[in-house]
Amino acid sequence: MHDTKLNYIAGEWVAGASEIENRNPSDLSDLIGMFAQASPDQLDATLEQALKAQAEWAAYGIERKYNVLMAIGTEMISRAEELGTLLSREEGKPLAEGKGEVYRAGQFFTYYAAETLRQMGDTADSVRDGIEIDVRREPVGVVAVISPWNFPTATASWKIAPALCYGNAVVWKPANVTPASAVALVEIIARQDVPKGLVSLVMGAGSAIGQRLVESPKVAAISFTGSVPVGKGIAASAIQNLTRVQMEMGSKNALAVMDDADLDLAVSLALGGAFGGSGQKCTASSRLVVHQSIHDQFVEKLVAGAQAMKVGHALEAGTQMGPVVSEQQLNENLAYVDLAASEGAELLCGGQRLERATEGYYMSPGVFVGTNNDMRINREEMFAPLACVIPVASYDEALHVVNDTHFGLTAGIVTTNLARATHFRRNAQSGCVMVNLPTAGTDYHVPFGGRGDSSYGPREQGRTAAEFYTIVKTAYIASGTPQ
Repeated sequence: MHDTKLNYIAGEWVAGASEIENRNPSDLSDLIGMFAQASPDQLDATLEQALKAQAEWAAYGIERKYNVLMAIGTEMISRAEELGTLLSREEGKPLAEGKGEVYRAGQFFTYYAAETLRQMGDTADSVRDGIEIDVRREPVGVVAVISPWNFPTATASWKIAPALCYGNAVVWKPANVTPASAVALVEIIARQDVPKGLVSLVMGAGSAIGQRLVESPKVAAISFTGSVPVGKGIAASAIQNLTRVQMEMGSKNALAVMDDADLDLAVSLALGGAFGGSGQKCTASSRLVVHQSIHDQFVEKLVAGAQAMKVGHALEAGTQMGPVVSEQQLNENLAYVDLAASEGAELLCGGQRLERATEGYYMSPGVFVGTNNDMRINREEMFAPLACVIPVASYDEALHVVNDTHFGLTAGIVTTNLARATHFRRNAQSGCVMVNLPTAGTDYHVPFGGRGDSSYGPREQGRTAAEFYTIVKTAYIASGTPQ
């Protein structure tokens, strides 16, 4: 018997209009729990309360806000093993990755706790005599956070933490595939010294609850991470109310491996970047752009590495790659394997559903060769443990292939040539560039985001987050003549 996990509506844990079940993708017999689905009326109620809570929260002193954010982050860090186990159980990433994600999510809160004390404005003299100018940032209001399932705790945290840091309220709609991690985080937030309804959890389908949320005139800003089609729909809805939007969407990241690369390093980076998290990362290396002079050696080592990876239950010791998140995701992945074959790509290993001791959505990491940048498998985001090798004859061709995409989130190069690395860093058309590092893996204290179809709106993370979560106010003060 499982208790139903509730929504957090206007400061109260309440049942929903219906329920969904949440099962472990590593073991479909493991029912994690039942999770309430919010009704439209509940969403309206929580938005109304969020407006009141935001005004109260904005009036809190900065040290009081600091204490709240520090308490949230510190608890998350101290409970990383427990909450990371829950995350891996419902999402499918290996336990080490789950624990690491929760720990990193806690660091977002402790980082933005410090930022509450570091909110400095600017002063200036006017061009008019006797007038001084004060420029400062103020909260935008109620922020809608719509987060994905692949980083259910980290992505939400890097949105919620800065929103609270800068004085806003949050209404959070998490992905329905990973609701347990969302409930766990909100339970921590709900225990803090915050106004009733400051952070709300509204679980439900994106087509219903998510759509009503982004259409609400009570929402001042929307931070979304997900697919390009959904993002474009959100933007179209948001513009009706002139609601500001920040969106992180698709990607088709490339790792360029040059003829002077450290081959073992290149293979290690490719394996981690392509297959970490079962390829379900927006920063995954799905295109491996390899100089033809080392192509065969690289591919041989890559295939050996992929075949040696231990695919298994997320919570089992030694698992290097867990299952994909859902049956729908697995079916989409296998469809791309069929598409690749129809396009003429050669599958050297993997790309198949696997059976394990427990029934789950297991898939072997796949490597394709004989691909080119015009194939759909190299144009569309697959979100699968599938890597496509693209041979090139020169550095210039490699750079062209890397940049030949509608996306532009991360790009990497493996080279020992400083001039080449510098040129790539300056000319790769992506928001993040990695030199002799995997394309996946970013820090929390610096900006994160992409170009093209990958991102829209101000950058996330670091101090740049203030651009989205605040509004600039310029005040003019006439001091008058001293008496």
